Amino acid sequence: MNTKLQDIREEIELLADEKYREFQSRLLPDVKDFVGVRLPQLRKMAKRIAKQDGEGYLNRTLCQKPEEELYEEIMLQGMVIGYIDKSISDILSFAERFIPKIDNWSVCDSFCSGLKCAAKYPQETWEWLQKYVHSDTEFDIRFGVVMLLNYYINEHYIRDLFSIFDEINHDGYYVKMAVAWAVSICYVKYPEDTMEYLKKNRLDDFTYNKALQKIVESHSVKEEEKGIIKKMKREGHVY
Repeated sequence: MNTKLQDIREEIELLADEKYREFQSRLLPDVKDFVGVRLPQLRKMAKRIAKQDGEGYLNRTLCQKPEEELYEEIMLQGMVIGYIDKSISDILSFAERFIPKIDNWSVCDSFCSGLKCAAKYPQETWEWLQKYVHSDTEFDIRFGVVMLLNYYINEHYIRDLFSIFDEINHDGYYVKMAVAWAVSICYVKYPEDTMEYLKKNRLDDFTYNKALQKIVESHSVKEEEKGIIKKMKREGHVY
């Protein structure tokens, strides 16, 4: 079944919710081309497209210029990649074509949460991710880091994660926040290992202090631990 892109555009526009669009505009002030479709509705569309014409749809859309697409159309493409029933090599190939379209945290993080091939094929996906965490492009790196925090905070990879975080050297705000987020999740799951890392790391001051802040904000961390974490702040820098 051939999915017509004009039909997809019209369906998205019919699902538009002005109140939700206004809410999104506050969360994504730099994103202009969205109409306000809630994620569960986009996911429902993505599942249908992936089942009916996933490969054809992606081949027709991934070659389009992102400036000619709605935010929801780009989001939908990422979701279809996550739902499509193809080999790991095909999925990663589609992902490689999609990643250059990522220019905001929302599309990035949604795409990562749906790219569950990493859970099924951890080693293959880990090796593929290395070019992204070592990229010099802000959202390439954020994509790589958010994939790591979603799928690789476990006993097998935890030490490797710390080495990667130390190697990341990029001034992008969304890179720094992703690394801080990842470190905080590492602490929640592996507090002893992460505390050892926090005492000896090469994170920049902003990222380090943001990681501490996110740990303190976590409901999964005990109050006495939060007191210790607060005292580890690097003074003279943003907390």
